[in-house]
Amino acid sequence: MTPVKQKFLAICGILTTALVWGLMWYPFRSLNQGGVSVATTSLVVYLVAIALGLITFFDVYRRQFRWQPVLLLLAAVFGWCNYSYTWAVSEGQVVRVLLLFYLSPLWTVFLSRLILKERLTGSGWLVVALSLLGSFIFIYRPGLFDGELPLSHRYEWLALSGGMAFALGNVLSRNARGIPVPVKSASIWFGVASIGAIKLALAGQLGGILEIPPQSWLVLGILGVTLLCTSVISQHGVSILPATQTMTLMLMELLFAAASAYLLAGEAMTSREWLGGALIASASLLSGRMSAKPVTAQLKQEAA
Repeated sequence: MTPVKQKFLAICGILTTALVWGLMWYPFRSLNQGGVSVATTSLVVYLVAIALGLITFFDVYRRQFRWQPVLLLLAAVFGWCNYSYTWAVSEGQVVRVLLLFYLSPLWTVFLSRLILKERLTGSGWLVVALSLLGSFIFIYRPGLFDGELPLSHRYEWLALSGGMAFALGNVLSRNARGIPVPVKSASIWFGVASIGAIKLALAGQLGGILEIPPQSWLVLGILGVTLLCTSVISQHGVSILPATQTMTLMLMELLFAAASAYLLAGEAMTSREWLGGALIASASLLSGRMSAKPVTAQLKQEAA
């Protein structure tokens, strides 16, 4: 396959991923409103992804899987990232959830400095400024300076914590470059399924899986297959395209989500929220150039 065709397929893969996640809120919300909780949906969908993933990548796991403690941490962090996101979009305003989630570059700045010892570039400081200004405009409302919490709904805190978890997971993943991508993906699937199982077990509802309506099983199965395929094609795209181009294409998720939320749920945002969202999206576009390598790493490269 020629490089041009490879790049075209990679772009199509990233856009497909953005489309899937921009529409994923609808089946999760529909299932939740139909009596299938987010915990149940997460458990079943990711069990389907695990089963199909083990079949599809069995040879890869057999040859490359090596247990490392960081996998448990990745499972917990990325598990909460995915679970909190789907929980948030199932009960809250879709685009608001996404924009709060897309504050993740701001948290990445601090975590990269703390864990990877990376220094901020000029673009990095611009990411911080745009994210802070955008989030202030986005969450501002009368009474904000009178002691009220900046976020008043549970789904907003879920989205915010999901973005923080996403940032931490990305930093930890970059720090564990020796682990193959399929192994990291499997740890995420196990993480989400485990959180769903724990939530159901604590509520005494684990047996409720057997009471899922037959028509819902079909939707759950389709979601599991879709998430598995999305994981594969997105990793293909990420491995070929530059990080900045990938982020630019992934921001199409906001447009897909906004259009679908308006058409399917009648959700609309104010001009102030769009302005704050535009600043947050701009910060995401610059996130690929926000940090520099540690000085010691640069010296080692120059010596080599």
